Amino acid sequence: MQQTLLATLLVSTNAVVPVEELILELWGMTPPAKVGNALQAQISRLRRNLASVEPERSESRVRTSISGYCLAIDRLELDALSFADTVEMIRLRVRSGDSRSRDLRADIQDLRDALEQWRGPVFGGLTGGRLCQDAGIGFLEARNAALALLYELELDSGGHVRILPELTMAHLRHPSHEQFCILLMRALYLAERQIDALNVYRRFRGHLMETLGIDPSPALRALERAILTHDPALRSGSLAGGNLSAHLPI
Repeated sequence: MQQTLLATLLVSTNAVVPVEELILELWGMTPPAKVGNALQAQISRLRRNLASVEPERSESRVRTSISGYCLAIDRLELDALSFADTVEMIRLRVRSGDSRSRDLRADIQDLRDALEQWRGPVFGGLTGGRLCQDAGIGFLEARNAALALLYELELDSGGHVRILPELTMAHLRHPSHEQFCILLMRALYLAERQIDALNVYRRFRGHLMETLGIDPSPALRALERAILTHDPALRSGSLAGGNLSAHLPI
């Protein structure tokens, strides 16, 4: 329960989490009798635990407000926020075109360093309540977006052969993730594996129809046509992903 409480306060960094939300997060729909006292006991225990690992701090990180509690923490102290800041910095450089005038390998290395901060499942595998679960989904989406940006930059720098193994694994782990499919098709085509690239498309199309009942997006269908016709734009990087900023989330 202490882990869930800490995780809930962490994902709401520096923002007050109302008492009602904390109760729901910790006990769900079956809170104990005198739940207010039970929550206060958990908060007090968390304060003691944090104080034991930071004895030099004069003030507890866990702050009390009229409506609830918050955790005081600097962005640089939380790896999830540090990761997000690094990725956003690189994304802005890509959107502005700055990456074109500098060594792409620097951005690639920065992204890989940021992704190295992922050392296991979100919250160490802790399920938590709604707040933790929603945050966990958001963190995983952010990681996938960072991976997609990394693979875009790798392709843009001519690293299609180098990234094929990890890009293939990303596609297999996320069979409904269209951007990974697009990137894998491009990498295979650039590696002179046109048939494999088309097979990836056909399997992805079948997966979408079977699981969701939908067709691939116009962008993915356009990429298939370009591969079939050996469109020169695929090698120049001006089609289906060459314009990096067009594929970055807002």
